[in-house]
Amino acid sequence: MLKTKRIQQIQEYVFEHQSVSLEDLGTVFGVSKTTIRRDIQKLIKEGMIQKVYGGVAINHAKFESFNERKARNQFQKRLIAKTATDYVENGDVIFIDSGTTTLEMITFLKNKQVTIITNNLDIIIQALPFENLTVISTGGLLERDTKSFSSYSHADSFKKYNFDKVFMASTGVSILNGVTNSSPIESGMKETIVKGNADVFLLIDHTKLDKYAMVTYCGLEEVDYLITDDFLDKSYQDYAKENNIELIVTKE
Repeated sequence: MLKTKRIQQIQEYVFEHQSVSLEDLGTVFGVSKTTIRRDIQKLIKEGMIQKVYGGVAINHAKFESFNERKARNQFQKRLIAKTATDYVENGDVIFIDSGTTTLEMITFLKNKQVTIITNNLDIIIQALPFENLTVISTGGLLERDTKSFSSYSHADSFKKYNFDKVFMASTGVSILNGVTNSSPIESGMKETIVKGNADVFLLIDHTKLDKYAMVTYCGLEEVDYLITDDFLDKSYQDYAKENNIELIVTKE
């Protein structure tokens, strides 16, 4: 088991059980107490978990704060998605990228006549009840972490689609590194889609700014509309003006 994945699973296990002993964690995850101590040290530093006699427990104050932030972020993502769907017109053929913000678009598209092409399983499922939404799946290998389909061999097949608009997600965005993603396989598909003739909408909440992931799938200058939930600093505003990017900040 990869270390980072194990640490994530340890956190989820502690959250579920409230408090656990180091011995129990070692048994459940099949590693030594020394390894468990090393893993939980990272979680303790983040403040989500605290040491107790013989083991670890949830830091309730931090956990509640985390849940409040998560709820707040979800509300902001819905606002971003709602703003994005205002640009969708009946009859449009659109691509909706895999992401927690782009997923929220389906709620606001349910009364429109639109063809949606997507690589995301959750988007397909959410669109299922609405017969006015024609859904085309990209197919390929299902990546369970992101619930998205991807394939190196399928990237070029997107050149045949005449999208009106594409709505993209990102793990992190910066002027220097551009628009980034964690999956190399998925990034090839994203790159092909962005380089088409459609208007490119990038949907990101403020937590994604000045961050970057493993793979850059397009430069920030390739984006036509950047929709976010907070005003960007002067460097982004100047960059947007120089590259004809329309900055859209959501309003509650």
